[in-house]
Amino acid sequence: MAWIIAFFYRDFLRLENQIPFFVLERLFEVTKMPNEESGPSLSLLALRFFNNIIQRREDIIESHKDLKGLHLLDLVRSSFIPPHQELSKRGNIPTHIIHCVSKLRRSGICLNPGKEDSFLVVKFHHGVIEMPTITIDDFMTSFLVNCVAFEQCHNSSSKHLTTYATFLDSLVNTAKDVEYLSDCNIIENFFGTEAEVARFINNLGKDVAFDIDLCYLSKLFNDVHDHYQNSWHVQWAGFKYRYFDTPWSFISALAAFVLLLLTVTQTFYTVLAYVNPPKK
Repeated sequence: MAWIIAFFYRDFLRLENQIPFFVLERLFEVTKMPNEESGPSLSLLALRFFNNIIQRREDIIESHKDLKGLHLLDLVRSSFIPPHQELSKRGNIPTHIIHCVSKLRRSGICLNPGKEDSFLVVKFHHGVIEMPTITIDDFMTSFLVNCVAFEQCHNSSSKHLTTYATFLDSLVNTAKDVEYLSDCNIIENFFGTEAEVARFINNLGKDVAFDIDLCYLSKLFNDVHDHYQNSWHVQWAGFKYRYFDTPWSFISALAAFVLLLLTVTQTFYTVLAYVNPPKK
């Protein structure tokens, strides 16, 4: 019955199943044996337990051995939040939600897999969005849903997972967007078809409340929007997308260019022969 273990992981992190962490710590302390006083903390043991299914590097887990949370869900959620990450300050310009993957590609914006330890660390520079790979499976979908629900219910908590859910929802409109993210190794799909993943992401970011001007990705949203609005980028990227996106479109464009060149050459020599007829 090894299959039932996956249900334990999900049930332990359901929002409605949470027990205050200080209660768990007290139970943990009173059940220790005398020779276990210097053993690992409850936080470290819990993160190691969930790492059997999340599968992060051991040094990442060790770095969070002193991490605290309101409960197990908050503990695991907090372990994904990068330390010392500053939230954006409210400016005079409102933050813009970015477009889906298909539109971003047509404007010349590329998406590449990032190398950071947490999938929450998203970067944008020189027309490239870097997103660490995220595995979409039964556990991760349940974890994301419960994290977003927790952040919506607790006003004092940060809104990192809610922001990330909104970011994914902006990127994904159709199954084609999920397919492209999978081809780029940004999404590892163990959940179902591309259409099912797109449906989950769209529902995840639906009807969530947070201040987009103060979220941790607000600068990225505005930078991507400014790049998208640049007419030169859009026109040049649209030209490349139309004529150089596939080998067949490139061959067609090359054939049309050669035909145009031959036509211009023929016209030139025809006019030249008319202006300077050959002498007899």
